[in-house]
Amino acid sequence: MGRLNLDRPLAITMWDFSWLERRWPGAGYEDWDKILEELKERGYDVVRIDAYPHLLATDAFKEWTLIPFWNLQTWGSQSVNKVTVYNNLKEFLEKCKKYEIKVALSTWFREDECKTAMNIRTPEDHGQVWKITLDYIKEWGLIDNILYVDLCNEFPLTCWAPFLEGVYGKDQFVRDSEEISNWMKESIKYLRQYYTDIPLCYSFVIPYTNSEEDVSYMDLIEPHIWMAQSSDFYEVVGYNYERFDSIGYDNLAKYGEKTYRENPSYWKNCLAKNIENVAQWSIKTGEPIITTECWGVVDYKDWPLLNWDWVKELCEFGVKEAISTGRWIAIATSNFCGPQFKGMWRDIQWHKKLTDLIHESRLTLDFVESE
Repeated sequence: MGRLNLDRPLAITMWDFSWLERRWPGAGYEDWDKILEELKERGYDVVRIDAYPHLLATDAFKEWTLIPFWNLQTWGSQSVNKVTVYNNLKEFLEKCKKYEIKVALSTWFREDECKTAMNIRTPEDHGQVWKITLDYIKEWGLIDNILYVDLCNEFPLTCWAPFLEGVYGKDQFVRDSEEISNWMKESIKYLRQYYTDIPLCYSFVIPYTNSEEDVSYMDLIEPHIWMAQSSDFYEVVGYNYERFDSIGYDNLAKYGEKTYRENPSYWKNCLAKNIENVAQWSIKTGEPIITTECWGVVDYKDWPLLNWDWVKELCEFGVKEAISTGRWIAIATSNFCGPQFKGMWRDIQWHKKLTDLIHESRLTLDFVESE
């Protein structure tokens, strides 16, 4: 198994599929050198990206036509887009190494016109697309810059793992069910045959109430934790993850900050309880934690009436709570730490303050690298 031996926590961010898809003028990722320099300036050590393994494994040099997952969020494309993966992934990974930024690989199994992700029919198929992807990265001489691999974002949500619906004929799954546990175990087992030293995991969203949930076959836990999913905040505000209807953002703009400001200690306490739940899970399983999507609200952007101050306040609270447990080996400051979120990105001192806190914190003894 791949063990992450660190002597201090790392500051990590998520650039998801935006690193490749958001390259039109003004989208934020046109100049990788510039934004990686800016990421380093803000104090970050690691970036988590979508490696598009299903596309790379199917036809590495094809120009793929991607279908928008939403038109309201500023992650990725809001309209149809075209990408090629092989040369772009190679170049981006090379630049990350140049700027001494480690890379965590994940995937959202982006939908293309051919619905390529649906060709995954078994856990071994799932593991194989990652093997092919890592084989390319090894061939490029960049495998040592990979921090870990998350085989699927927020598994088993079928919005990110659509092949599960094709295999099992349903669209709702329980993470610790036999079918899903077996899928995760077998896909990791397959990949680990070929890459024994790279830490492997799946990332998750709520619930985090079962500290006995078995993750022994993974090398770390990657939970995504937000106040908004640790409480009834979205129900109160009237936000329902609308992807193509502005009503959710209209309600968030009108009621989000107002609701938070009326009782900030209550909402912070809801977040703190879920952070503690995950810390207890880590203690019982002995697994370290990495969180790359987190702390305040799940969805946000630069938009009329959407103020960043309260979001940053919640995110700073979340970072400090995670640090206090000693169980996190890599901590994100939010899931908005990218150049397209100008209201968050431009506050350089805020980022430096939090990444300094992360770097100055201490891990519990069982995670500390031996002398």
